[in-house]
Amino acid sequence: MSNLNTIITAKARENMAKARAGLITLPTIAGMAFGDGGADSGGTVIPPTPGQTALRSELARKAISSTEMISATTCRYKCILGTSELVGENISEIALYDTEGDLMCIKSFIPKGKDAETEQTYVIDDAF
Repeated sequence: MSNLNTIITAKARENMAKARAGLITLPTIAGMAFGDGGADSGGTVIPPTPGQTALRSELARKAISSTEMISATTCRYKCILGTSELVGENISEIALYDTEGDLMCIKSFIPKGKDAETEQTYVIDDAF
């Protein structure tokens, strides 16, 4: 992930190193967290930092809707918010979390308003 507004967390890197050393079994990605703290009041995106262990302002978590290996080294995770989910919120940060609840990847962006007539799909490509 080369975008400055998308990072792999320090916890994810630690888990990968421990798994490669045979010390742990790598927890799998379980879902996506949604928040409204990825931009300031003027709409300027606040880049996430590798040391973050939480979104700046988490609103909800939801299981991944689908995964797809789009290349030998890239997995695409999709999560769909239905028409009744997070209505009225301005989503500006998302994260992948694992089966232990730890954030593995965080992405921030300009706020996306969510209304009751709209289904929104969020995508994160996990590339190595």
